Amino acid sequence: MRYELTIPARINILGNPSDAVEGDHCTISAAIGLHAGAFIEPAEQMTIEIMSRDAQGNLKPDSRIEYPQLPPFAYDGDRDLIKAAVNRLYAYSPELRQKWQSFRPYVATWTDVPRQGGLAGSTLLVLLTLAGLRALYDLDRRAHNDYLLCEMAQRVESKELGITCGFADRYVPLFGGLAYLDYRGKLFHRDIGQEPYVTYEKLDAWAPDLPLVIAHTGVIRDSGDVHSVMRRCYLQEYDAMTNGEDLNPFMVRIMQAVGATAWRGKIALLQGDLLQFGRLMTENHALVNEMMEYCGFTEGAGWANNVLIEAAMRHGALGAKLTGAGGGGSVFAVTRPGEEEQVAQGIRQAAQTRGLTRATVFLTRPTPIGLQISAVA
Repeated sequence: MRYELTIPARINILGNPSDAVEGDHCTISAAIGLHAGAFIEPAEQMTIEIMSRDAQGNLKPDSRIEYPQLPPFAYDGDRDLIKAAVNRLYAYSPELRQKWQSFRPYVATWTDVPRQGGLAGSTLLVLLTLAGLRALYDLDRRAHNDYLLCEMAQRVESKELGITCGFADRYVPLFGGLAYLDYRGKLFHRDIGQEPYVTYEKLDAWAPDLPLVIAHTGVIRDSGDVHSVMRRCYLQEYDAMTNGEDLNPFMVRIMQAVGATAWRGKIALLQGDLLQFGRLMTENHALVNEMMEYCGFTEGAGWANNVLIEAAMRHGALGAKLTGAGGGGSVFAVTRPGEEEQVAQGIRQAAQTRGLTRATVFLTRPTPIGLQISAVA
């Protein structure tokens, strides 16, 4: 059987980065209409193929590598996200190890998500691989449930590849929708089953038409490099507080305020108060900007991010902020219905004026559908 999978990118609207990166609080996050995908089918040797789009938008194969050995596969910078997902699930699942003897997986992936764009692009490849293996080998859906795959995706990046990351990117693409996520008890990234799973509450019904303008700055950065600095600082101050050495540390205090924007934002959203929702986005961004300066990032959330956020606000956005680690990547704005293009044009003009020639802007809505899998002939 051959399977086709698609999965959406995500944005963090409020509360980030308190998704158990710096602090374990809550976020409001959303899947958006930008996707990655994969094809997976039986093969004689494990094979990974990378695909891209031609000028007409059709998928075409770019490069293909076969791996005749058994897992674990070595990491060499090439296709590591996919290999790490295979390694982690193979080590975890006796069922997969047994069924691996019958055939190997061919995995072909593609993505329309900008590279290192702050939209969970790398994590999508991990989730596609884990979910594809579950489907291809018909693994027990209770033992390999969706929550477990999300948790495993975080360990693939953090434990296998040493990437500092939290949990929003791993849950939102798989479950989809506009959601409130609770991360209490997940600060230390303990082994799966030794800490709570994320609580995932869909909010789509309360905001069925939330206009979003997404702007990718074109500035490439590695989110793990940013979060590793901030997480280290947070944990040091958290330990000092726990040991009674500092009862009011800056990082702990500011991340509590960041997390509070999400639970307050949920109240505003339920009441239909988008003005307050937007104000909380602005507050969230200001707090993150301050935190990043405190942690040694002299440009705060990043000059390009701040330029485009300020442009969005000048042109009527209700709220605008970064999504992702900062230092580059993407920002987004929430607008009034019908004002999306006005805000988008303001962002485009600012990008052109400031020399952000690779910046891209698009309009979208939260997409209620997360991971999709279908069997194909």
